[in-house]
Amino acid sequence: MAIHITDDPAADELLTTNPFALLVGMMLDQQYPMEHAFAGPQKVATRLGGFDPAEIAAVDPEKFAALCSTTPAIHRFPGSMAARLQELARIVTEEYGGDASRIWTEAADAKDLAKRLQALPGFGAQKVKIFVALLAKQRDVRPAGWEKVAGDYALDGYRSVADVVDPASLQKVRDYKKAKKAEAKAG
Repeated sequence: MAIHITDDPAADELLTTNPFALLVGMMLDQQYPMEHAFAGPQKVATRLGGFDPAEIAAVDPEKFAALCSTTPAIHRFPGSMAARLQELARIVTEEYGGDASRIWTEAADAKDLAKRLQALPGFGAQKVKIFVALLAKQRDVRPAGWEKVAGDYALDGYRSVADVVDPASLQKVRDYKKAKKAEAKAG
């Protein structure tokens, strides 16, 4: 299944074909509109001439921060996200031989997958749940116990990026998040 999160064919193609790009998009998805976060890997790939974790890890940090800050920036906090992205690239290179998909394909079960994801920079408990749901719903990666690990994000509906497959579903996820924020504020 092709990924359709960004409404940019090149960015969505990179997310579909490059597991590291999908992982980075998820990492960037905080305090920033999701479609822009997931377009971040394509911005880096265009400016760097590719999206390989070993190459990203090897770039001079100041040069990489400048590359990530170039308008349009990869995130509203491009400097800190550039550093986080390089750290993620280093981990994927050193611990997974440069193949981000090994994080999920070699996990013993969903609990192990969650543990592997939480060890990555920028992946807290909620982001882990969402990414596990994204892998299950859009990449057909369903290790034993994934529904329990993903929690409500495993359910049908429009709760997160895991449920975004086109512009209409993106809007439904936005509406859901807006309603939840209003609920929390009122309650």
